[in-house]
Amino acid sequence: MPVRNIAILHYAAPPIVGGVELTIYHHARLLAARGYTVHVIAGRGEPFLPQVHFHHIPEVDSRHPEVLAIHKALARGEVPPAFALLRDRIVEQLTPLLQPTDITVVHNAMTLHKNLPLTAALHTLATERGVRFIAWCHDFAWADDLYLPEMHTGYPWDLLRTRWPSVCYVVVSEHRRQQLAELLNISPQEIHVIPPGVDIAEFFKLEPETRRLIVRLDLLHAAPLVLLPARITRRKNIEFALRVMGALVERMPEATLIVTGPPGPHNPTNVAYLNALRALRQNLGIEKRVHFLYEHGEKDAHLHVTDAMMSDLYQLADVLLFPSKREGFGIPILEAGLARIPIFAAHIPPVQESAGSLAYRFAPEDDPALVAQMIAEHLSRDRVYQMRKRVLTHYRWDAILEHRILPLFEQCAHNATNSPSS
Repeated sequence: MPVRNIAILHYAAPPIVGGVELTIYHHARLLAARGYTVHVIAGRGEPFLPQVHFHHIPEVDSRHPEVLAIHKALARGEVPPAFALLRDRIVEQLTPLLQPTDITVVHNAMTLHKNLPLTAALHTLATERGVRFIAWCHDFAWADDLYLPEMHTGYPWDLLRTRWPSVCYVVVSEHRRQQLAELLNISPQEIHVIPPGVDIAEFFKLEPETRRLIVRLDLLHAAPLVLLPARITRRKNIEFALRVMGALVERMPEATLIVTGPPGPHNPTNVAYLNALRALRQNLGIEKRVHFLYEHGEKDAHLHVTDAMMSDLYQLADVLLFPSKREGFGIPILEAGLARIPIFAAHIPPVQESAGSLAYRFAPEDDPALVAQMIAEHLSRDRVYQMRKRVLTHYRWDAILEHRILPLFEQCAHNATNSPSS
């Protein structure tokens, strides 16, 4: 059976601020957007997305008054009678919520001691009531010097350092994987590493139309993304940029050029120039690597790139390519400087005036392959560019969901279905 119904449980949920709560927000958001039924269960928090079901159970909170009182006794090594009563009450509250789910993701409560009645309740649900769990482990009470004085041998403390049957374990880094493997005395290969991520569109506050272009043109996979902010007129020397890209993709196959402007409005031959550029793009075999944004409006309409979108594109770009033969000044040189991206520009007086020696310059009639080599060699040394691509490749929330979380759900559900106890 495919996994479709997901529960996520933690002491607290958004809008509470914290790293775990932020992870819950993005997991819930992305899963709901993919059509999954998502339930978030927490002791603190409130509904945070219309498409996510929020369930408030006060006793799940690490700061619930009963939990705090029991915690004080447990820290002294005492298990008060109230412990079992609260554990059983939590079991009864969680059972109708968790038994119908395909997978329940529990953050921290299976390795951290902040609410041991909750931990014990989850153990009961796992071993006696058939709930399928993923233990998403950020912190380990038994491996933290700060918490060790509060740890004692026996039940319930040993639950935090014992591998639970039929539970999939997830950590957020390789370092944490080694720690948890030692704590549970299991192979590191039995533990999945899934890091937190970043939301590119939210981080850069991108315009809705920019977000649409990112998806349509797959811009986040461009390596590098080369920006040419210009109207399509002959003096902009765009054919030179296309030939640069033809050479650059031989070195960097995912290199992508975006030309932002429409055909210039004052010369009817500019439409013919656009057609010539299209033909050149086809002849160079780079149709998927060069995009004239003018052609990518919604429902085949022409696209007007607004000032806000231009700001977005500078934030997304890795390189400015500015091969103009003539300019009165050349504002894109200044904008690229503010955006902190390297400038590869024609050696013309306005560029010399505005950028001086701070731009990589070339003659407009130079060999485009030499310019491609300049770009590739610069990026091969640029650690900022390399780090940026590392983040875009491995640490985007949507990529983490697609390549790590969804396969994990299916694997854990399959393993639970085929386990001897199921």
